[in-house]
Amino acid sequence: MSKIQLSDFSFVERLTVRWGDMDALGHVNNASFFTYDETVRLNYFSELMSGDDKFWKEYGLILAHIQCDFLAQLRAPAELQIGFRISKLGQKSLHTQAAMFHNERMVATTKAVLVWYDYLNNDSLIVPNGVRQKIRVSERIPPEESSLVL
Repeated sequence: MSKIQLSDFSFVERLTVRWGDMDALGHVNNASFFTYDETVRLNYFSELMSGDDKFWKEYGLILAHIQCDFLAQLRAPAELQIGFRISKLGQKSLHTQAAMFHNERMVATTKAVLVWYDYLNNDSLIVPNGVRQKIRVSERIPPEESSLVL
């Protein structure tokens, strides 16, 4: 696998590291990286699904799994550039990848599994074809697709 670069992502956001993100050791607390992922993830899907009044109300996504690789310490004040993408499209799931850069140095990566979900009936749903197409069109690197990936 080649090295991840910010140019791999069509969706990139800037986030400011807050003093409250720091821990007693003087660097950004590990838990903050999950919050950064969440912020960018929610913004990605809000943009992708803009105009769909039922999204986030009747159906949408739930987080099933998330992991983070911490690559370098980060201290405030700092500005992050975070790239976010869908790396895999499953039947009912979306696998995501985010890469967090400070001054062009990658400091962390996250991977998550999201499940397309019916909030009214509390059950998973098949990812709609229209959503799949929006993702295919928006991603710089085409997501892997498999009906076997749940």
